[in-house]
Amino acid sequence: MRVLIGLLLAISAVACGSGATSATDRLHPCRIDEGPPDAFCGAYRVFEDRGARTGRTIDLKIVVAPALRRDPRPDPIFVFEGGPGGGAATLATQRIPMFRRFQTDRDIVLIDQRGTGGSNPLDCDQDDKPDDDPGLIDEHTVDRFRTCLQTLQADATRYTTSIAMDDIDDVRRFLGYDAINLWGGSYGTRAALVYLQRHEASVRAVVLDGVVPTDMRIPLYMARDGQRALDRMLDDCEKDTVGCASAYPGLRASTDALWAQLASKPRVTLPHPRTGAPLTITVSQQFAATVVLQALYTPEVSALLPRLLTDASRGDYKGLVALAFANDLPRGAISQGLFLSVVCAEDLPRIGAEDIARETAGRFIGRTLFETQVKPCEFWPRGLVDAEFYEPVRSPAPVLIFSGENDPVTPPVWGEHVHATLPNSRHIVVPGSGHITLMRGCVRQLVGRFFDAARVDAIDPACVNGLSRLPFFTTYTGAERRP
Repeated sequence: MRVLIGLLLAISAVACGSGATSATDRLHPCRIDEGPPDAFCGAYRVFEDRGARTGRTIDLKIVVAPALRRDPRPDPIFVFEGGPGGGAATLATQRIPMFRRFQTDRDIVLIDQRGTGGSNPLDCDQDDKPDDDPGLIDEHTVDRFRTCLQTLQADATRYTTSIAMDDIDDVRRFLGYDAINLWGGSYGTRAALVYLQRHEASVRAVVLDGVVPTDMRIPLYMARDGQRALDRMLDDCEKDTVGCASAYPGLRASTDALWAQLASKPRVTLPHPRTGAPLTITVSQQFAATVVLQALYTPEVSALLPRLLTDASRGDYKGLVALAFANDLPRGAISQGLFLSVVCAEDLPRIGAEDIARETAGRFIGRTLFETQVKPCEFWPRGLVDAEFYEPVRSPAPVLIFSGENDPVTPPVWGEHVHATLPNSRHIVVPGSGHITLMRGCVRQLVGRFFDAARVDAIDPACVNGLSRLPFFTTYTGAERRP
């Protein structure tokens, strides 16, 4: 019996020095409806009004994928989700596999920022969205947000990025971590930069992927950056003389003609992409522009665009409509009210009418789409944002920055913008990549080495040089080279 007790004590001692960290001691194994079965779940309660420290509270949803080694490193990776409006913990089942390579040595921590996922989401999704609605932003969206605002159990002014990042630091302390690593993607890079600015002493190293600086003025440059990505796609098609250019001669002219063609807002009936039932839908410029912009996010989908644009210019809209429904996010994936609480407070006050006219003129994403997206800001409550929020972050912390060469929303110019003021940073542009580069080529290996060393000079980015745009589809089954 003494031998057995000794063995149990030895096992317990090993466990205490292994993946059973103080963080997981404060959580519980995730239930099937909470997160991955091998992760730990829980919540941390904060006041909605952090200054008053009274009134409504928010339970911040937490998911931790514990390190797999018995002697893990003490510095976890905190994952900051995009949007704004995405909840990292709610998306844990999709996100943790992306970071599994790093989980060998470190805990992976995902938290639903206040107003997202399971943290009092500012959810403005439709409960009764019809089957013929692909969920794109249109003129009816504004009325939906007005109604939504009246039903929210929240003070929408208390959901800005700075407030949310102070929450995150509270969670860090609750979980027992000292220095942490940050990974942010898209809007998550803004969140990470704000956390670094406000809680620098708690940061060991930072990776930014698809940079959204605090002074970006979302969504002002969406038209400019989206046009750049579309033009690059058209240029690359023309250069592919035995493939894309041969299959789709005059693609640029066909695309220009398409935008003019859709000014009449043709209403068409075609098979529903999911059910096969007859679907009658209006294919407007705004509809097509939204679908094309979304397609440009990912190399695999943008490879289809020459075919889809050619078909649409000939009056066959089945491909565009199918892609619209394929991009329809599941309910709750993005808390649209949180998007407004962030953008209406942090970005829109710095956008003037002349800015909108300048940035949308002559671009496929016109001012109608821009104005529809921000129209709810006319009545959405705005939180306070201090002047420091817009100041460049100049922290000495090591920061590794990635940009996709063909990114339609966070192109390399934004990565370079942030790199210029971070003295200990490095900016890597990934050839052929769109929005978010983590899963492209050797990028995860570079991220892993950087987090291990916490030095930007510890990696050799030459491995990305062999990457390029994926071959364009010349048929719906793939690329075929013509003689």
